[in-house]
Amino acid sequence: MIVAMSEPSPPDDASVGTPPVSVVVPVLNEGRHLRDAVAQVLSQAYAGELEVVLALGPSADGTDAVAADLVASDARVRTVANPTGRTPAALNAAIRAARHDVIVRVDGHAEIPSDYVATVVRTLRETGADNVGGLMKAVGRSAFERAVACAMRSRIGVGGGTFHVGGGAGPVDTVYLGAFRRSALERVGGYDERYTRTQDWHLNLRLRQSGGTVWFTPDLEVTYRPRSSVTALARQYFQYGRWRRVVAREHPETVNARYLAPPVMVVGTTAATLLGLFWPPALLVPTAYAVGVVVGGVAISGGEPPRTRALTPVALATMHWSWGVGFLTSPRSLGRGSA
Repeated sequence: MIVAMSEPSPPDDASVGTPPVSVVVPVLNEGRHLRDAVAQVLSQAYAGELEVVLALGPSADGTDAVAADLVASDARVRTVANPTGRTPAALNAAIRAARHDVIVRVDGHAEIPSDYVATVVRTLRETGADNVGGLMKAVGRSAFERAVACAMRSRIGVGGGTFHVGGGAGPVDTVYLGAFRRSALERVGGYDERYTRTQDWHLNLRLRQSGGTVWFTPDLEVTYRPRSSVTALARQYFQYGRWRRVVAREHPETVNARYLAPPVMVVGTTAATLLGLFWPPALLVPTAYAVGVVVGGVAISGGEPPRTRALTPVALATMHWSWGVGFLTSPRSLGRGSA
């Protein structure tokens, strides 16, 4: 379901260089991180007016109390309800409540630099883009998180998405988080609330199909904290694969080798392993994959401690297999109908 957005707000009295900005934050069970995330927004080195709109889902960890305290302590912070707890619904609710024409998305556990808002506003103005974003800089603390971060920053882990591995400034398919012109969001009807996952990719696809530009700038880096266990990582990438299949069904023109590689690997490796029970030479296929993952994992984790280097192949294989299996098992009912 694509939601009708509110009417554009009238122009604000602000200079062209520092228009007022609404920062929208989907929030669910962010009690540990929300205060720091909001503080990073409110302390931005930006001369224009800022407001923060928190879309509160049904949290069970004291998040609502933290949000209430933030509202009480700073008039720039407001909240709206998101009874479903779903990210796209939260974003649509926050955007509808936002007062300004520049909309910046931030997550409840995001770690943004002090010039983040100033950089996205400047880039929107200079490029004329509908959405601007930067690098999703994966940074881990534990050995396994650091291994996942290595995998997420590598083309053999995520297939080469610019917002993961970096690159020069310019038009791209999608970006991390995003800073938008309200008019662009209203043109495409906001986030599609059917998409529990990949809602960012799907929104950016519709922006591009409507004639807009999605712009990547390496001047932006947002710290991302990877999953801390194999189980959590597998669950995350399984869902990514399932929802990317939904996009592929609705928009077959978006299918490419990058997205087909994991499911093809899963089918090929599994079939060769079963065949190898009767014809041993077929076992060369899974052996080659295992060797490739180990060698690749060691290569992309140079400079890391030995335990992280040993775990990087595990992270790579978990991402590949979970994404591939999710893609292959994605039910046709997924994403159909309204949220």
